[in-house]
Formats: sequence, C-alpha cells, structure tokens
Amino acid sequence: MTAAVIMVDDPRKPEVRAILERHLTFCLTETPPEHSFALDVDGLLDPAVTFISYRDGDTLLGVAAIKELDPEHAEIKSMHTAAEARGRGVGRALLTHLLEAAQARGYRRVSLETGTTPGFAAARALYESVGFVPSGPFGGYPVTGDNCFYTRAL
Repeated sequence: MTAAVIMVDDPRKPEVRAILERHLTFCLTETPPEHSFALDVDGLLDPAVTFISYRDGDTLLGVAAIKELDPEHAEIKSMHTAAEARGRGVGRALLTHLLEAAQARGYRRVSLETGTTPGFAAARALYESVGFVPSGPFGGYPVTGDNCFYTRAL
C-alpha cells in the first residue's frame, strides 16, 4: 500500500506533460481558444508559478499550480484530476494544499478563472465548497460568456 503525496513537481516530466495535454484538450473542447487561459508547460515554468502534483506511489493522479499576481494576491491555475481518479478527493486535496501554501506565503486573497460550461460544473462546485465566491475579472482577463471568476479572502 502506498501513501499519496503532494509535492512541487516539474511540468516537463513526460507523465506530467501527458496529464497537462489532457487538461489543455479538455479546456479547448469546452471553451473557444481565444477564451481558454489554461497554462501550457512553458507557462507553468514562469518563476511566479509553483506547480504541484498529486501522486499515489508512481501514479500521477492530479496537478495544480499557484501563481503570484502581487505580494497579497495569488491565482489558482491548471487544476486537473486524471479521469480515473475523479471523485476520490484528489482535486480537493490539491486545492487545500494550494490554499495552505497561499496562507503561509502571506497572500490575503486567492482568485481563479474557470469555464462556464457544464464540463466545468464539478470544478465550480469544488471551488464554492471551500469558500470561493463569484467575483469580477482580475489580472487582465477579459469578460466573456465562456469564463467566470472566483475569489477567496484568506
């Protein structure tokens, strides 16, 4: 029996690239490319981004990232749970980990942008269940019918 581990990870690893490709494909099937803001591997290598993974032994089950927008405000990015792991608490564990990291870093607010289609309903429900509330755009995002914004004070 193995224990699940959440750790800072490298988005360039082959198995991580594979889950990120599935994430980007999902986002682009749900949202027009001009309104899809998921980060690719290069975007996740930005020094302002901390990228994490959830692994059960050697099996990668999910990924997520936090990006510093300013010293008091961070953004959740690129959350994705492998299809075979959905409903097992992977997304909640990743989100909880990122919120704890944000608090430890002294951020006062965490925001995120996500999709409006039914495909993003589970993600929106997860965010709302941990205290995120609908908000206006931030960080230069445009307002479209394809995206919505959430924020949470820390």
